[in-house]
Amino acid sequence: MILRLLTLPLLGPIEGVAWIGEQLLERADAEIDDKENLQKRLLALQLAFDMGEISEEDFEVQEEEILLAMQAAAEAEEAD
Repeated sequence: MILRLLTLPLLGPIEGVAWIGEQLLERADAEIDDKENLQKRLLALQLAFDMGEISEEDFEVQEEEILLAMQAAAEAEEAD
């Protein structure tokens, strides 16, 4: 504990930068996961429609929701 206090002025900034890097990496991973999940949902929706599991009206409504979410994600990425 005493050693930690003595090295804090030297290691504190390094640990802070490492923490910020981890946070950025987590956020990037989450954004990638969101895109992949939206693409998978769209593919699953298309397959369900092709197999006759959902009606055309349901397909169009759900497809529009997914496409809007994909567009919002893309716009948010451009804004960053």
